Amino acid sequence: MPTVFQKPLISLTFAVALAAGSISAHAQAARDFINVVGSSTVYPFTTAVAEQLGRQGRFKTPKVESTGTGGGIKLFCNGVGPQHPDVANASRRMNANEFATCQKNGVKDILEVRVGYDGLTLSESKRGPTMNLTPKMVYLALAKQVPDPANPSALIANPYKNWRDIDKSLPNIKIEVLGPPPTSGTRDSFHELYMETGCRTYPWIDNLRKMDEKRFKRICHTLREDDAYVEAGENDNLIVQKLEANPNAIGIFGFSFLEENLDKLRGVKINGVEPTFETIASGKFPASRPLFIYVKKAHIGVIPGLREFVNEYVSEKALGEEGYLADRGLVAQPSADLAKTRADVKALKNFAP
Repeated sequence: MPTVFQKPLISLTFAVALAAGSISAHAQAARDFINVVGSSTVYPFTTAVAEQLGRQGRFKTPKVESTGTGGGIKLFCNGVGPQHPDVANASRRMNANEFATCQKNGVKDILEVRVGYDGLTLSESKRGPTMNLTPKMVYLALAKQVPDPANPSALIANPYKNWRDIDKSLPNIKIEVLGPPPTSGTRDSFHELYMETGCRTYPWIDNLRKMDEKRFKRICHTLREDDAYVEAGENDNLIVQKLEANPNAIGIFGFSFLEENLDKLRGVKINGVEPTFETIASGKFPASRPLFIYVKKAHIGVIPGLREFVNEYVSEKALGEEGYLADRGLVAQPSADLAKTRADVKALKNFAP
């Protein structure tokens, strides 16, 4: 809890910003707790850190909301002041367009903190058939348009109904993949790690990356609109429930969530590699990805506990190989990378994409 001296200081600090024109008149009343939004994948890790900070008794437990990476960054970049979030969780890096929006809205100084790694898994029920997929198979299963088998340089509407239609080694069951909506960072990562990788196995499509990037992304990112891909929202628990109800379906979510449900689910091998802590940390698993939080530097020293929250996040007891976030399923960074992350946090290094 803030002391009686802190609230006037907070209000005074924001009042100075208001006079400078960076905070609207309706936002002069300050918060006495940290507000975090963003990725559903990073949510459980940030929640664990928030609870740890709250238990220390000096500050209120931060409020953490799961809005999806894209939605969270949009809220984060809307402006400076207590009516705007202090931190954004992200299952991908903030992109240049998002950074430009932040800058336009006065969010000039941003601290990027890489908190660890996650594997973006395709998961299946233990009661269903065992799948062994490649990114190309996934692309052919889910893209709205795919190369014509008779003429691979031409695109046709996706004709594949069953997995065996794509490859004779796969089971003869209906294609049904449950995944996140467009606002999710997991969806962005899925496009990059699975759809683009599979798409690029066709040389003429791969060449479009430099020649016509918009067309390349349209071909590789546009998912079919029938019932082969089912948007299941930001709630990974709902995907687990649907996989239990339909053992032939496949779900898309982070490794940390798969690890929590290993009594019911198993990870699909990708290029013959099973998702594990070891394969993700080493980069051997093809769909490993870094996870981040973004911190509004203008709020440090103003919102009570924000600096302490960030320090707790990068502490050894949180991010170390034996830390409490590893117990939640976070794959730790190599020691050299973690040392750099801590140095950047100590220096409050400004982020730029």
